[in-house]
Amino acid sequence: MLYGDTIVSDAQAQAQPQPSSSGVIGFIERAGKKIPDPVIIFMFLFAFSIVLTAMIGGLQFEALGADGGMIQYSIKSMTDTESVRWLFDNAILANWLGFGGGVLGVILIVMLGVGVAENSGMLAAVIKKVGLRINDKYLPVLVVFLGIMSSIATDAGYLVLIPLAGMLYAGLGKNPLIGMAAAFAGVSAGFSANLIPATPVDVIIGANARIFAEAQGIPFEAADGRELNPATMHYYFILISTFLLAGVGAWVTAKFVAPRLEKMEYTIPEDIGLENFAVSDAENRGLKAAGIGLIVSLLIIAGLAIGPLATYTNEAGREVTPYLDNVIILIALVFTIVGAFYGFAVGKFKNVQDVVTSMVKQMNTMGYVLVLTFFCYNFLALMSYSGLGTYVTYLGASFLEMLGLQQFPILLIIGFIVVTGIINLFVGGLTSKWMLLGPIFVPMLYQVNPDMTPDMVAAAYRVADSSTNIITPMMTYAGVILAFMRKYKPELSFGDVIAMMVPYSVAFLLSWTALLIGFFTFGIPLGF
Repeated sequence: MLYGDTIVSDAQAQAQPQPSSSGVIGFIERAGKKIPDPVIIFMFLFAFSIVLTAMIGGLQFEALGADGGMIQYSIKSMTDTESVRWLFDNAILANWLGFGGGVLGVILIVMLGVGVAENSGMLAAVIKKVGLRINDKYLPVLVVFLGIMSSIATDAGYLVLIPLAGMLYAGLGKNPLIGMAAAFAGVSAGFSANLIPATPVDVIIGANARIFAEAQGIPFEAADGRELNPATMHYYFILISTFLLAGVGAWVTAKFVAPRLEKMEYTIPEDIGLENFAVSDAENRGLKAAGIGLIVSLLIIAGLAIGPLATYTNEAGREVTPYLDNVIILIALVFTIVGAFYGFAVGKFKNVQDVVTSMVKQMNTMGYVLVLTFFCYNFLALMSYSGLGTYVTYLGASFLEMLGLQQFPILLIIGFIVVTGIINLFVGGLTSKWMLLGPIFVPMLYQVNPDMTPDMVAAAYRVADSSTNIITPMMTYAGVILAFMRKYKPELSFGDVIAMMVPYSVAFLLSWTALLIGFFTFGIPLGF
């Protein structure tokens, strides 16, 4: 599993009913299934780029440089002997494993820590513990909030929180679909928001944004000139987004979803009861141990932050903050320690080998990412080496400038959000879409208007990608969610589910876009 590129087991795939709809929804479903896998797309782009550079090799053009001056560029033919040698000599180490300063390794490291916490069962236990203690009055806002927070471990959010929310509403004598819709909105549409910094989503978006920018000489800096930290460059934005979306989600539930679904008939299966999601004595014991583990991990981080990783001034007179520069490893350390404390307390882990096994289990879900990044990073390296990437950016920027959009940065933000949202209806997977869109739009929008910094473009991507997850049949868990909801209303179609979720999608997209524009307009830093 990896945040939008979730791998569903063969058993799950066979058990879940597949959505089948007509009309617009059916068209999106059919069109999406005909779009090749992103890996195949990158294979094609790699081969096509080699042929294209052979045709236009030697072409010269001028583009704006990072210093504001014009720079002369020339397209290199990738069929020349020297270029072919470069492709083979750099394919594995420089262009894949080492591309962007070894960003692939960074992604894998943070997943190790999350893997221990998730596979120990701790994250699922936290969801159950909090969910069962929710007061009726605050149920809608807390269900959405808990869904947003559960995005740190997607499986737990989808497979535990959504059915639990249905049971909680059923226990109150309300339509279970109301709770399931609110939880679904939080888990999936609020996917990119969180209170925890340096989550896997932050790392994937931020680290690759730096690659896309630096590959074409775009400064990886915020609007105020600060150097960006890939893992925390959006933290202030996602922190506020978490509370905004929780409030908006609760409002949509109360004003639009609940009134409509309260009139709908539903059935409660005899085999469903809250006892299925009760927190066991072992889980309570594990959560207490996890609390101790959290204190221990925070003390370790505090010791490092005031000790070996304390801020210092280097020989060049620049302030260096090692604890922030290594925040990804520190966050992974917290998840590992807390997850291990929980796992040993509940008996899930018997020895250190079991902890290692949980890490390996998490890495087993990363196979697709390894294949995707091999072809993607080699393609991006080719684009950078040949100058073709800069040329594509130059053409796109020239077109947008011809339209006069350089004077309207807010329109650029909105336009990119709309484009990404539409594409998200047909192509699933946060990582793969960012690999396709980021290399084009990060440098292109900066060339059109320097206020379109990499962090701003990446934030716009996060808004659009998350908000439309719940209204596309291409979402990985679409069939799973439909199966959960059909327990209460067997004749429910996926078209009905999408109709149910449209108010959340629209409200999230509008409010979240407005928040981003507010950050931009008032010059508020997106993160640190």
